[in-house]
Amino acid sequence: MRRFYARACVRNREEEGFTLIELMVVVLIIAILIAIAIPTFLGARKRAQDRATQADLRNALTAQKTYYTDSESYADNSAFGSTALAQIEPLIRWNSKVSWITGTVTVAGVSVNNSVVCLEQTSRSGTTYALADVAMGAKPGTFFVTGQCPVAVDDYDFVANGWKSGGW
Repeated sequence: MRRFYARACVRNREEEGFTLIELMVVVLIIAILIAIAIPTFLGARKRAQDRATQADLRNALTAQKTYYTDSESYADNSAFGSTALAQIEPLIRWNSKVSWITGTVTVAGVSVNNSVVCLEQTSRSGTTYALADVAMGAKPGTFFVTGQCPVAVDDYDFVANGWKSGGW
């Protein structure tokens, strides 16, 4: 009997495994890595949604400029304007409430003399972006802001009101 006991003790010493403390340390390290990765992933998702909205607005502005080249005025948010813009850029849902291809781009304002247009869209993250183009006047150019278009775009000074030029 003594020999059997001695062999059993030797066998236990040779068998190695992880202790409970070692396993708990590994689980703790994995938990810390997950805690770091999840907020980073969620931030990347929001940034991607915002960038998609900004890309939609740039494409919408290109469609508006194409329309302006053909007719010397920007398309408004009427049924005729939306139809004309949809023919130029069919992947954008113009002034509609339901969209699964891209978000809804709204023509928020066209000036009386048809030389200024303001487009806005709310991203899936909830941030609203606006993009304006001034074709003629004292301060022509393309301006953008994180926010909404002004109520009236006639004689609106985009630079003085915090709009930036160049791009997002």
